Amino acid sequence: MFKRNRQINDPLNRKESLKKGFGIVRTVFIVIILLILVSGSFYSIQEEEQAVVCTFGSPRAVTTPGLHFKIPLIQTVTKVNTTIQGFSIGYRDEADGVDDDDALMITSDYNFIYVDFYAEYRVTDPVKALYASQDPELVLKNIAQNCIRTTIGSYSVDSVLTTGKNEIQSNIKQMILDKLEDYDIGIALVNITIQDATPPNAEVENAFKEVETAKQGKETALNNANKYRNEQIPGAEAESDRILQEAEAAKQERINEANGQVARFNSMYQEYIKFPDVTKKRMFYETMEDVLPDIKLVIQGSDGTMSTMLPLDSFVTENKGSISGAAGGTDTNTDSQTDSRRTDNAETGEEE
Repeated sequence: MFKRNRQINDPLNRKESLKKGFGIVRTVFIVIILLILVSGSFYSIQEEEQAVVCTFGSPRAVTTPGLHFKIPLIQTVTKVNTTIQGFSIGYRDEADGVDDDDALMITSDYNFIYVDFYAEYRVTDPVKALYASQDPELVLKNIAQNCIRTTIGSYSVDSVLTTGKNEIQSNIKQMILDKLEDYDIGIALVNITIQDATPPNAEVENAFKEVETAKQGKETALNNANKYRNEQIPGAEAESDRILQEAEAAKQERINEANGQVARFNSMYQEYIKFPDVTKKRMFYETMEDVLPDIKLVIQGSDGTMSTMLPLDSFVTENKGSISGAAGGTDTNTDSQTDSRRTDNAETGEEE
């Protein structure tokens, strides 16, 4: 009897155990699904990222950093890096003996040259960057190579190696920007620079380095000359101003002197008109007063004697320090002059 009851209860216990097991599995499965749904309902965007949310094949850009919600299993999120990125064009690894053909170019004067560039870009439209092209960086690289070769081919080898680098970089950058605007692939060029430009062999490279050194020396000499010129010009201008001022002063002095002489002549002329004879005599006497003191007059008599007059030698050699002595000497000279004149007159009378 006991054995029979046990056989009847075993199937019932087994069914209850199976139900409990299925219930536990179902609960765990539901919890897992809920965890998956909850974890897939949120996503975060960093400062240097943007996201593209695709709903049933329709993309939408999300640019605001932070935590965002999406519908699980319906919406997909793809994050895009928007920081500045870069790649090299024509890089040559000489240590490994690898020579990239991208670096070898030909100039307008049919010279071969190795030119290395480095391009920087960033994503401006994440939707177009993901769906407008399969690989936007590769597209940009091909555009850059085309623009680089076109531009290098229009310059001489001297310009590429020495003075034309800045102009070349500017032209290449503008050409790339124009083409990217036409392609509209969601990325923008930030900058492109020439990393290195060298001739294809060492001998030519050394020659161009010497040319570059000579041009730098030329620039240094020109800068020094300009510096010297800037230092000398202010002094020369000051000297020129001084000379002009002195000339202007001398000119004004001469003009004033001439005006004074003209005024004096006009006043004398007015007096001359009034009294011509008196004015003539006065002018004659004034002229003689200026001329005769410097004339040494020697008179030779009929008997061969010599007489000196105007001025007398004794008057010139007298002591000039004493006023009284000078006056006495003058009287003596005057008496001698009178005696000489009397002697000459007497001799003249006897001869007559």
